[in-house]
Amino acid sequence: MKKYWKLFSSTFYLSSFTFGGGYVIIPLMKKQFVDDLGWIDEDEMTDLVAIAQSSPGSIAVNASILVGFKVAGFPGALVTTLGTMLPPLFILSIISLFYVEFRDNRYVGAALNAMQAGVAAVIIDVVYTMASQIIKTKKTLSLVIMVVSFIAASVFKVNVLIIILFAGSIGAWSSLRGAKQ
Repeated sequence: MKKYWKLFSSTFYLSSFTFGGGYVIIPLMKKQFVDDLGWIDEDEMTDLVAIAQSSPGSIAVNASILVGFKVAGFPGALVTTLGTMLPPLFILSIISLFYVEFRDNRYVGAALNAMQAGVAAVIIDVVYTMASQIIKTKKTLSLVIMVVSFIAASVFKVNVLIIILFAGSIGAWSSLRGAKQ
């Protein structure tokens, strides 16, 4: 029971104070579940993030489901999902009641603009952390996929869905090839 409470309270807290989308919550989840609690190792967290990214839906919710399932099975997945979804539900419900006042408030607008810089910094941290993890493992195929994906998205403006399908296909092919050997 204590583990379920820790899963719920951790994801509830992270979701309550994380603004800017799922990529912002990922390094905080890593710090909580890998560094602080030691429930998941770093390689597993990288794999869970990759799965969460490639699954439909919010990356924050997907990652929470996967972390919860990894730590405590199906009940853990339910608990972490609830912990992740409740804060935005509460916050958006309150904001919707006062939408007109918030919409025109210059201080709220300024605060949201300032948060964009923080969100950009966290996203850069996520990219750096994940890239350094790939480089440390010295897996050539993963490194090539990372570099080609980055170039395709940033230079050639290839749709992210195409990149995900391409990278997933290569990963599946590589896994099948490795399983046959």
